[in-house]
Amino acid sequence: MSHAPVNLSRRQLFTRRKMTDSPALPWVKEAQFTDLCTQCGECVKHCPTQIIRASDGGFPRVDFQLGECTFCYQCADVCPEPLFLPKTEPAWQAKAAISASCLATQNVDCRSCGDSCEPFAISFKLAVGKVAQPQIDLNSCTGCGACVSICPTSAISINQPQLGSANVT
Repeated sequence: MSHAPVNLSRRQLFTRRKMTDSPALPWVKEAQFTDLCTQCGECVKHCPTQIIRASDGGFPRVDFQLGECTFCYQCADVCPEPLFLPKTEPAWQAKAAISASCLATQNVDCRSCGDSCEPFAISFKLAVGKVAQPQIDLNSCTGCGACVSICPTSAISINQPQLGSANVT
């Protein structure tokens, strides 16, 4: 049985994507985010990769289907509210995860995620009788999302770690 929180949003009822599991913005103070964010849209306007979009309630959220986060800190620089941690802090604890819909699990050779991973956090382990299987080094993964939009089966997501759980792929 899954202990993931249930999303009661009507907008998410018929979609496959779980936006609440993905990080809102890098360096954001999650506990104060909905209290302090005024939904002004400055972070959306100034994101050079245009991956920040308004989500439920107009709050900004990173959408990795549109591209990757370059950790440029522009969203924090233009924000008029004290929502962000200093750039010297880690951007977030979010990490990539690969689901069972990955082509490699269906014995189809695809290495697009590994090719797009700049920190080389995704490697491929050879397997007898199968194509090489992707593995994520969670210590190297920055959660940038470069692997998400490139995946032909949408098998990769960037998720915040659940308290007390290990994300091993």
